[in-house]
Amino acid sequence: MDSLLGLLRIRVKRGLNLAVRDVRSSDPYVVVKMGTQKLKTRVIRKDVNPEWNEDLTLSISDPNLPIKLTVYDHDTFSKDDKMGDAEFDIKALVEAMGMDLHRLQSGVTVTRVEPSRQNCLAEASSIKWTDKKVSQDLCLRLRNVECGEVELSLHWVDLPATKAV
Repeated sequence: MDSLLGLLRIRVKRGLNLAVRDVRSSDPYVVVKMGTQKLKTRVIRKDVNPEWNEDLTLSISDPNLPIKLTVYDHDTFSKDDKMGDAEFDIKALVEAMGMDLHRLQSGVTVTRVEPSRQNCLAEASSIKWTDKKVSQDLCLRLRNVECGEVELSLHWVDLPATKAV
């Protein structure tokens, strides 16, 4: 843990047009994994456009590790069904943290990450400097499924002990 760089707060905002896995709807929840860390949201009943607005926090030691997100349909009497997955990295966000941003006005876009074959972005994503914090909004297109997107907001949390390093 001595190589901890900071914390990444992931706000899982909502799902859009998620796949139907039950008779007419789904009971979705999101699992976020990075290395050995695994976090999950609550289940939203009977909704293919769920709003979680839930914060999950990862400890970041290696910013090069990808973050994997998987959406599942909760089932009571059988194994939960997979509703798609996505992967994203935080390299651009961590690079922005290393820039001298304190002289910039609040709300400035520091950099943009464009959708490509190497990421799951559904649209361009901006990394912003707002209220002396770096944040990034993402809309991820789910893979291995017929449809669905998940909206996230990333916020870097500096640890007081890491600033002296």
